[in-house]
Amino acid sequence: MSTKPTRSTVANCIDLSAAALHIIAMALMLMDHLWATLLPAQDWLTCAGRLAFPIFAFMAVEGYFHTRNLKRYVLRLLLFALLSEVPFDLMYGGTWFYPVHQNVIWTLLLGLLGVHLMETVRKKQKTWLYLLVSALVVLAGALLGTLGMTDYYGAGVLTVFAFYVFRGRKWWCLLGQVLALYWINVVLLGGLMYPIRLFGMEFELCQQGLALLALVPIWLYRGRQGCHSKPFQYACYAFYPVHMLLLALALNFVNR
Repeated sequence: MSTKPTRSTVANCIDLSAAALHIIAMALMLMDHLWATLLPAQDWLTCAGRLAFPIFAFMAVEGYFHTRNLKRYVLRLLLFALLSEVPFDLMYGGTWFYPVHQNVIWTLLLGLLGVHLMETVRKKQKTWLYLLVSALVVLAGALLGTLGMTDYYGAGVLTVFAFYVFRGRKWWCLLGQVLALYWINVVLLGGLMYPIRLFGMEFELCQQGLALLALVPIWLYRGRQGCHSKPFQYACYAFYPVHMLLLALALNFVNR
């Protein structure tokens, strides 16, 4: 009889694939956008939505390291960033042209371009040059994200960089992800604070800090790709502009 250990069914259930992560992130994003448009009184929707962007940022970095053709990956993101801009403007600004806020794919694009530059220099195996370039890229990415008024601004670009720098499952990588997300979401972004009482003590919970809970599904991902058909891939990309356009149309209908 074999004594070789086997994985339990429980372990299999919590081994999330990349496809599952995308679906979770899309569902959370939809909840956040429902709050922003049709259901503004339901604060729990935007609380859940705080988890969406870190998952997308993480998957963007994973996509960089797993893509077979980086140029096509970037061009695909660029195409959907352009296609998403009008639906994004309609949903957030109520107009076809809303220049003071750009959709989140631009944020991911800035992050990926920065990751590519850092990774290219890293391969030259010159530590001092890598550290110098990385510092400059981080500063430039944060500045461009803020000046370009992309979604989540410079903090969003820094989130992508954080998942690049702390990529892996070693304890210091996981700790780095926690600390980086805390600094980005609680210290940099901040926002609405919820007073809570626990064990007779009063605390304040930062709504944006709920983004750290995104690390739970992220850590349950172990590199398994899952569904990777072309229709599924493009459905994930198309979901972003299509759902925003539908929400904008629904909001316009309700407000008549």
